[in-house]
Amino acid sequence: MVSRTDRSLLAEWWRTVDRPLLVSILLLMLSGFLLSFAASPPVADRIGLDEYHFVKRHAIFLIPSLVILIGFSMLSPKHVRRAAFVLFAISILLMLATLFVGSEVKGSRRWLNIAGFGLQPSEFVKPAFAVITAWLFAENSRRMDVPGNLFSIILFAIVAALLIAQPDFGQMLLVSIIWGALFFMAGMSWIWIMALGAMGLAAFGLAYSFFPHVAGRINRFISGEGDNFQVETALDAVINGGWLGQGPGEGTVKNILPDGHADFPFAVAAEEFGIVACILLVSIYAFIVLRGFSKALSEKDGYVRLAAGGLLILFGAQSLINMGVNLQLLPAKGMTLPFISYGGSSLAAMAISMGFLLALTRSRPESRAKPTSGFTVGFGQPAQ
Repeated sequence: MVSRTDRSLLAEWWRTVDRPLLVSILLLMLSGFLLSFAASPPVADRIGLDEYHFVKRHAIFLIPSLVILIGFSMLSPKHVRRAAFVLFAISILLMLATLFVGSEVKGSRRWLNIAGFGLQPSEFVKPAFAVITAWLFAENSRRMDVPGNLFSIILFAIVAALLIAQPDFGQMLLVSIIWGALFFMAGMSWIWIMALGAMGLAAFGLAYSFFPHVAGRINRFISGEGDNFQVETALDAVINGGWLGQGPGEGTVKNILPDGHADFPFAVAAEEFGIVACILLVSIYAFIVLRGFSKALSEKDGYVRLAAGGLLILFGAQSLINMGVNLQLLPAKGMTLPFISYGGSSLAAMAISMGFLLALTRSRPESRAKPTSGFTVGFGQPAQ
């Protein structure tokens, strides 16, 4: 317990941080580490590494990510915005670097090799993009002299162009969802909604027409024909687990599941611990999203509301996409499950995202909005 007379930074943080949200995030981080014992040894064996190679590296990534989470959660909303600008600038420069000196994997340049570790800059641009875009939309509503909507479009175009150049259409889709959701929450008109919807459909058609690997994944998903080994094996693992699972270490389908530690840990969890355990895992994700939105809606600062909402959209949408692929409900896409999948970039970037969220949702007596009787459009201004 922290004494009420203690005015240290740590004591103030503990008194103001949303503890249920913090505990839920820490529980996910612990679950990811424990599931690495089930998902990663078969992958390590197949490529000739020590059985617990990925488990050890996951632990190495987990420690600094924990520090990042707590450190960023101590920031004020103003410092969250400033940190997002710095993170965005660095991430954009690194994304540019990947196009020239990045490691090419399966025809894409998304990784930089730094001191023996792979860094994926696009993971870090997402939380920064969510916060900055939220601030621009909020400023556009608050000040007529600030063309925040225009700047947000330019920002989105820069990020989208770099992701297409890699190419990484999964991350492109996720960034588009974040931007579109924030625009909607900021109180966009129905004309904008229809226009952006039409543009989205046009972009999908262009991607399908000009990028064979995009068309191939969609066609395989719709027809069920072609090389669907990964997603079909993942679904077999889920079915093999049943309601209660085969037991820790007893899974068999996971032994032939490619990238079970990175893209398909949800399927491995289903095989070894059962559908019941997966439902509990989904419940934690749902609690974080619902709790976060509940806290965001009580904020009177438009920037804080939108930034928290954008970070939650990032967290929730990425989780749903990964689970959807594991259950063969969505076309295959190499997107990690937040805090569960193996990967230093993913773990650190998601720690930043949730650190920002905890910082924005900390108790600040002056920040709570008074209940209003009028109808509001999204998270934006009252409808006229």
